[in-house]
Amino acid sequence: MSETTRDIRLRVTSDASGVTAIRWEADDAPESGDRPAEAMLLALWDGQQRSAMRIDLWTQKMTVEDMNDFYFQTLLTLADTYGRANADPELAAEIKLFARDFAEKASKRERRRQGA
Repeated sequence: MSETTRDIRLRVTSDASGVTAIRWEADDAPESGDRPAEAMLLALWDGQQRSAMRIDLWTQKMTVEDMNDFYFQTLLTLADTYGRANADPELAAEIKLFARDFAEKASKRERRRQGA
């Protein structure tokens, strides 16, 4: 079996006030070419150190509402990945329950924050 290498490229632009742009491109992306993003979470596992390394970035344009949606969708994706990787649909369902509870609480807080 032969190995294949595929690349993922990230470009982050920032100024003194923070991240102004995030762009990404991947060999296996559904659409070719450079694509914009407003936020990113990158997590890598170091098996030798038994620790997670991560990069969490978001642009100045990212709203609280968008961040709440981003985290909710990320938690759902993590649940699916966990369920497949560990063949444990019950714990995956627990993560999804937490995600839904999180989304509901985050939505209520955002409405209160905006005075609704």
